[in-house]
Amino acid sequence: MLGRPCGWFLRVALAAAALLRPEQRARLLVARSAPRARSQAPGSLKCSLGTLKMEMTEMTGVSLKRGSVAVEDNDSVAPGEAKRQKVSECCPTKGQDGLENNSLPSGEKVPGPPETAGEDKKNSDPQSEEEGEEDGLSEEGEEEEEAESFASMMKHGLTELDVGITKFVSSHQGFSGILKERYSDFVVHEIGKNGRISHLSDLSVPVDEEDPSEDVFTVLTAEEKQRLEELQLFKNKETSVAIEVIEDTKEKRTVIHQAIKSLFPGLETKTEDREGKKYIVAYHAAGKKALANPRKHSWPKSRGSYCHFLLYKENKDTMDAINLLSKYLRVKPNIFSYMGTKDKRAITVQEIAVLKITAQRLAHLNKCLMNFKLGNFSYQKNPLKLGELQGNHFTVVLRNITGTDDQVEQAMNSLKEIGFINYYGMQRFGTTAVPTYQVGRAILQNSWAEVMDLILKPRSGAEKGYLVKCREEWAKTKDPAAALRKLPVKRCVEGQLLRGLSKYGLKNIVSAFGIIPRNNRLMYIHSYQSYVWNNMVSKRIEEYGLNPVPGDLVLKGAAVTCIDEDDVNNYSIHDVVMPLPGFDVIYPQHKISEAYREMLTADNLDIDNMRHKIRDYSLSGAYRKIIIRPQNVSWEVVAYDDPKIPLFNTDVDNLEGKPPPVFASEGKYRALKMDFSLPPSTYATMAIREVLKMDTSIKNQTQLNTTWLR
Repeated sequence: MLGRPCGWFLRVALAAAALLRPEQRARLLVARSAPRARSQAPGSLKCSLGTLKMEMTEMTGVSLKRGSVAVEDNDSVAPGEAKRQKVSECCPTKGQDGLENNSLPSGEKVPGPPETAGEDKKNSDPQSEEEGEEDGLSEEGEEEEEAESFASMMKHGLTELDVGITKFVSSHQGFSGILKERYSDFVVHEIGKNGRISHLSDLSVPVDEEDPSEDVFTVLTAEEKQRLEELQLFKNKETSVAIEVIEDTKEKRTVIHQAIKSLFPGLETKTEDREGKKYIVAYHAAGKKALANPRKHSWPKSRGSYCHFLLYKENKDTMDAINLLSKYLRVKPNIFSYMGTKDKRAITVQEIAVLKITAQRLAHLNKCLMNFKLGNFSYQKNPLKLGELQGNHFTVVLRNITGTDDQVEQAMNSLKEIGFINYYGMQRFGTTAVPTYQVGRAILQNSWAEVMDLILKPRSGAEKGYLVKCREEWAKTKDPAAALRKLPVKRCVEGQLLRGLSKYGLKNIVSAFGIIPRNNRLMYIHSYQSYVWNNMVSKRIEEYGLNPVPGDLVLKGAAVTCIDEDDVNNYSIHDVVMPLPGFDVIYPQHKISEAYREMLTADNLDIDNMRHKIRDYSLSGAYRKIIIRPQNVSWEVVAYDDPKIPLFNTDVDNLEGKPPPVFASEGKYRALKMDFSLPPSTYATMAIREVLKMDTSIKNQTQLNTTWLR
């Protein structure tokens, strides 16, 4: 557990138990006073605390930290699964490690884009370790603050009911199970443009006579690499770097030229004689633009401009992974492209394309990085585009299930044959006391003072200390500059808005809000659309059940049409779609149409005029199927004794020739291993919700994880 004392977990559990009945809290206090044996069984207090901490970490998006060591779920992670990124001698030097260009962090949790793989993703905060020091919090203080934040989350978080998720399609009896007890219990394989599930199966590099030799990676010393990188990134006043050729041969000079041009795009080289010695001199040929644009003349014309590869990653989201690859390749992240983002807390495999970086250089990263593998390389003419994927295939393990074999069989057969309600998952609506759909509604209402207030006002729930101080300063002074000074990280949504208010003033909130990246701004509006859609689908199922009825909408090709009385028998519930509100959609021609109108009217919005005076915020709308039937569904119930053992092989396990796990006929625990494929913009958590019949909200999950006290 990386040295974390058991007392810390007990404080977390005590805070989590704040809402429990008095007799339950008493049991916890008795347990706390009991001797703690290291050999306690997995079902005992120690393991329960670990499970509680792990589930809270996952469901709340809060990383539990002690000092500068981030802990995701080390209680339940076997050795090797929680390994940190490791840098070998082939990678950047210590001085270069701090150059990681992480994705934009956000204090305001905004929902993910439609292309996310089953789950909306959370951006990690690259400066989180430094912020703990800037807050002036001791380790003990951080622990107490985090413990309090969990209890606060339980009091103030959203439930499924709050966002319209109320119905199920099946009649089976639900049962409990632990989702993502280990991040390796949740595996996502992208389904590519060709409809095939992407599996990492080949680490070899395509043979290319024009690739430089392996010597390019070892011919330069660490000191020379650092000087060249500083030159490449304009970090000093030097205009060139000279490298002496110790063993002067034409072959040696050629390798040094290749190494510099390959490892440091944007630098040119030449050979010079100085006092009877040969030097390779590196210099900038095209000013600062050279760093952003890979050298065109060094790429063979016969080769496609983009190297496509499969990226296998563990416990890291897509943008963080790309930023890490960019750092080690010494290129800008924008030369990478992909079809969709994937979960952080999972093992994922997806296709990535990168402009004019050789497969040889990419494969070399396999020696440098832990919890990453790159393979299945090919050169192609075009990059990838968001949304091009056909979907995602999920392999999910639900551990310690309570359902009987008959219950599991009934639940999984229902998922396979009927499917699940295609709700937008809880991740879509944020994790703080101010749901993102409320901000989206205020934007659509043109209530900019409310938008500002919702984002910046003090709020209940789990937040970092510096955000709390920033909000308090804002509430006290309404001075954006003063509130901004409380933020060590100014790239979060709050920091960007405050920066905009400092620039444009409190009377021009529209322009100030415009400083926030466009995608993040639109996510607030999409969240509101999702909120309306969830509520309307629940009403539709409550009113008409799981059969198509006259007035329902269905898609015919790219067009949407209304079902008539005469052809209602030609459709099934799987054909029915419902609109996200907008100016370019039609609504069902039955009672639900009026329900849409009533809901938007109650929110002071005109369903007949969804165009906003600011074009970016005009909603055209879209259609979404109300029931999704997963494809490629299979499952098995397995028995196991050790909670830390993996219950299936990953792609890397298979590449290494590791035999699949063998299960006994009986064990202490039972797990449900399920496989299924989903189309883009659907939520695996909603499929799992249908199987378990459990509320997937943070608030409910944190409360459920105290049931071991009863």
